Order: sequence, then C-alpha cells, then structure tokens
Amino acid sequence: MDQTHIHLLITHLPIFGSLLGTLVLGYGMWKKSDTTQLASYYLLVISAIGAAIAYLTGEAAEETVENIQGVSENIIEQHADFASYALVALIIVGVTALIGIYLNITKSTFARPVAIAALVLALISFGLVARTGYLGGQIRHTEIASGTSQTQGEQGGEQEGDDD
Repeated sequence: MDQTHIHLLITHLPIFGSLLGTLVLGYGMWKKSDTTQLASYYLLVISAIGAAIAYLTGEAAEETVENIQGVSENIIEQHADFASYALVALIIVGVTALIGIYLNITKSTFARPVAIAALVLALISFGLVARTGYLGGQIRHTEIASGTSQTQGEQGGEQEGDDD
C-alpha cells in the first residue's frame, strides 16, 4: 500500500468525522452531557489527525493521477488549494477540542464557551472539508464533474432527435 492508497482511504475520515463530531457536540450541549461532549471532542481530534494524514499523502496522490488522460490539472489544483484551508480549519478545531477536553475534565467554567466555539468552528471546518472532498471526487469521478451530466443528457437528446 502506497501513499496514494492511504490518501484515498483516509480522505473520508475528516469529512464524516467532522460531521459526526459536530452533531454529537451539538447533542451533548443540548443534553448538557459532559460524557457526550467528551466523545465529540475525541471525534473532532481524530478528524483533525485524519485531515493531516490526507493532506500529507495528497502530493503522492497528485503525482499518481496527474498524467492520466481526462484528469484535469485545474481540478487537482483547486482540490489542493481547498485542502489547505480545510486542514488549517480542522487543526484549529482539533486544538479547540483538546482544550475542551481539558476544561471538561477539570470542570472549568470556561468549558461552555469553548464548546460553543468548537461547535461553530466544527461547522465551518465541515463545510471546508466537504467542499475539498467534492473537488477531490471530481478528479476521477467524472460523473460528478460540473456540467458533465448535463452535457451528456443534452447530447443524448440530440442523438435521439437526429435518428428521427
């Protein structure tokens, strides 16, 4: 297994981990459950670690696909650029979650404001990492590339019209 395989395997962790962590944190805050909030913080830290691994293996994955016919260099660059923003956002969320773990365990009065900050940051980071994943999917999944399905549908209609 090389870095390209690791990249493809790990890329879903930051997406689903940050979404699940965000939802669990919101639920934990709503129910005022320290245990649930701690679980969400662990999910967010794991998501940040997954994002770092995905980012570090991204260059090798790029080298693997950049010379494949039909792969757009522009999409690769957009994906790489967005990955930088998503990585920074998830690292900030991960650090905030670590602070939240500490404050939660020590029963600090700052635990609630940090939980709110973590929730807001997690929502933002999920948006960034989801967009990064979407752009990454366009690299090899041409069926989701912008305009592809519309173009194919229009061509199919023209072909049917030409046959009549």
